[in-house]
Amino acid sequence: MKDPFLSIVIPAYNEESRILDTLRKVIEYLHTQSYSWEVVVADDGSTDATSALTQEVADQEQRVRLISIIHRGKGWAVSQGMLAATGEYRFQCDADLFMPIEQLSRFLPPQLEGFDVAIGSREVVGSKRIGEPRGRQLRGRVFNLLVRLLAVSGVKDTQCGFKCYRGQEAQVLFSLQRLHQLTFDVEILMLARQRGLHIVEVPIDWYYQPRGKVRSLKDPLLMIQDLLSIRWRLLRGNYRGITRSSVTSASSHNKEEKQ
Repeated sequence: MKDPFLSIVIPAYNEESRILDTLRKVIEYLHTQSYSWEVVVADDGSTDATSALTQEVADQEQRVRLISIIHRGKGWAVSQGMLAATGEYRFQCDADLFMPIEQLSRFLPPQLEGFDVAIGSREVVGSKRIGEPRGRQLRGRVFNLLVRLLAVSGVKDTQCGFKCYRGQEAQVLFSLQRLHQLTFDVEILMLARQRGLHIVEVPIDWYYQPRGKVRSLKDPLLMIQDLLSIRWRLLRGNYRGITRSSVTSASSHNKEEKQ
């Protein structure tokens, strides 16, 4: 079977209250598109009914796949979903669907061309934040300042959960990923920058919902710790030698393993 044009990868952990609604909205939108597609839900060891509910949808729609993995964190779930996906483009989509799925077209041809990594951004011109508490927004900007100082310069919003990757680049980037928690986005973008990939920020409308899972005190401290880890690896040269030419070799190796 020919690989689909688009894979949507949804990491999920204890999302029984919203996974069905999210999948419904995503599938209804995709049914209106002319390209081929698949949805990959990476269940990060949920202890609720997330897996069972997703499987019910998959039983009815063959283009939806459930991947059940042990619980290691969001970054782990995203990486496993991305590596299992087969699309020419692979779109990372948070289960909370804070961005309307209709804005997915902003990340794909013909609206967006010539990119390797497209990042949904709440900070670039044309973006909108709706309903977000001022304190949360301020914390995000402080963290982004640290990201730019320590790891990835020139990117205004690394943590938005909506990103699109060219398939072969995704296969390599997520194979190299080491961080499994919330700061994995920074490491992926660092790897992309080291490889010389073309990164663009895409303005989106972002609707805040109070049911988000980021813990306001503990998670920022863990994320700063991860940032320092990335910086240390960068200073030690751990990210050197990751050239774009390795995309072809690694991608070909992964395809051979799948076959």
